[in-house]
Amino acid sequence: MAKVGKKRAAVNAKVDREKNYPLEDAMALIKEVNTAKFDASVDLHIRLGVDPRKADQAIRGTVVLPHGTGKTKRVVVFCTPDKEAEALEAGADFAGLDDLVQKVQGGWTDFDVVIAMPQVMAQVGRLGRVLGPRGLMPNPKTGTVTPNVGAAVSDVKGGKISFRVDKYGIIHASVGRVSFEPNKLTENAKELLGTLSRMRPASAKGTYMRSVTVASTMSPGIRVDAKNMG
Repeated sequence: MAKVGKKRAAVNAKVDREKNYPLEDAMALIKEVNTAKFDASVDLHIRLGVDPRKADQAIRGTVVLPHGTGKTKRVVVFCTPDKEAEALEAGADFAGLDDLVQKVQGGWTDFDVVIAMPQVMAQVGRLGRVLGPRGLMPNPKTGTVTPNVGAAVSDVKGGKISFRVDKYGIIHASVGRVSFEPNKLTENAKELLGTLSRMRPASAKGTYMRSVTVASTMSPGIRVDAKNMG
């Protein structure tokens, strides 16, 4: 068994593994038990009572976090020439079509979000092998296939995140950084959890929100009281 360092052991001792903490307490504690020397991401891991193999239970969507994620996302927009200026003015890092498609086909993936106009999806579709495995393929359900590229870029830059349930029925999403005040982390988390509650499929049986855990990049997981959250 790997030996745990003194610092990590002291941190682990602060977290009661059997306890379900109120959300506000968990967010205050995560700041105490983070051992990273950088401004680590604070992530929620939400286990849902759904079967992702069923189309109506394969939960995916977007939410705008009131305080953003604390990370500046690099956005690529695939669009017609007349929309390039709109995309760049809204804050896109790159906008265009043929040259960008060629660049990505060559293996370039130095970006976090891809937005595309419906008219150019035939060209973007050719990038599936590069974008698909990284979860970067634009999708109408997440608002990343749209003629309104300026608004879509503004949303992403303003704290809009995408989420989707994995094959185990779990959603993993960042709700901020450890430098955030606990109340801001709490408000971001509540926005995500509230959105998920409203998306409960009619066909999902039993407990919907089975467990919620919060963790930073380098911290133990803290169980959150998921009661009254859906």
